[in-house]
Amino acid sequence: MIYLDYQATTPLAPEAREAMLPWLGGPGSDGFGNPHSPHRMGRMAKAAVELAREQVAALLPAGGRVIFTGSACEAINLAMRGAPGSGPIAYSAIEHAAVRDTAQAMGDAYELPVDAAGLTDPGTPLPAGARLVAVMQVNNEIGTIQPNREWCRKAKENNALFLSDAVQALGKVAVDEADLIAVSAHKLYGPKGIGALWVRDGVELAPQITGGLQEGWRSGTLSPALCAGFGAAAKLVNEALDRDAEHVGTLWKHARTLFGGWELNGSAEARWHGNLNIRRDGLDVARLMSDCREVMFSAGSACASGSGRPSHVLKAIGLSDAEAKSSIRLGFGRYTTIAEIEQAAALINAAADAQ
Repeated sequence: MIYLDYQATTPLAPEAREAMLPWLGGPGSDGFGNPHSPHRMGRMAKAAVELAREQVAALLPAGGRVIFTGSACEAINLAMRGAPGSGPIAYSAIEHAAVRDTAQAMGDAYELPVDAAGLTDPGTPLPAGARLVAVMQVNNEIGTIQPNREWCRKAKENNALFLSDAVQALGKVAVDEADLIAVSAHKLYGPKGIGALWVRDGVELAPQITGGLQEGWRSGTLSPALCAGFGAAAKLVNEALDRDAEHVGTLWKHARTLFGGWELNGSAEARWHGNLNIRRDGLDVARLMSDCREVMFSAGSACASGSGRPSHVLKAIGLSDAEAKSSIRLGFGRYTTIAEIEQAAALINAAADAQ
């Protein structure tokens, strides 16, 4: 099988797996201690968690604290629901459902438009009294990179907090300044089941999961194994940032020639080039995926797959329902080869031509 769905999840790095093994525990092992226990095994587990916290923090701005969560969705909910004050929440029209649905559920939500290239404009007025502005740094469906430094500045000028969903940015590009930053391990070659919220010093949140408050604003026993895997993956991408970007850039250029007859969705320049979202008029994507079972690719966000609805991201950039439903997303990264891109393109193009 050829895996081209890196926006949905990434392969677990061998280094991350090795870092996790000692903390999975078992009879006769000393690696299964509760990191919140005061005895020696607990302190050992806590040391592993704190090392991981430092490794993740090294990819984020200085002057803040990393809070481990069960997912980026949980981190986003903690940030949005736990943020102080009242007033509208402004978010971009191409935000992940974790932001979009939460804002709408909380009420007083205000959507910021994007242009045909999938880019926001920091010159867009904010609603009066906005308390939180949320703009994702790299979009999960079309890969566009937003001007988050300018958005952060604008939020501050309007006395609002700025939340950045950096799930698709972490380990790929430098993460921009914000007040709150949500990230996930399994999008940067780490394990599933763990995310984190970076909180700028001086920002206070109201806990959304009460109990032991082991993470200060978040309750629940941490998994040293998941933390260790997240930390190891973060350390690896920190060391390989330029090398990974160069490899992905090479794959992108080659893929663009192989899919020359397809239309690109979103900006070609202001974009993470590990994301290739393309469309072909009249394409039956469900049939295409059935005909190309050896190629793992997507018709959009994994979180919304199977809904039958056209992508809200593609609709936001001006595509019709038919155009949105004739689009596919190819995602590649560190472990993708040129040969795999070529094989996938041959299979996808042949199946599309046969429709």
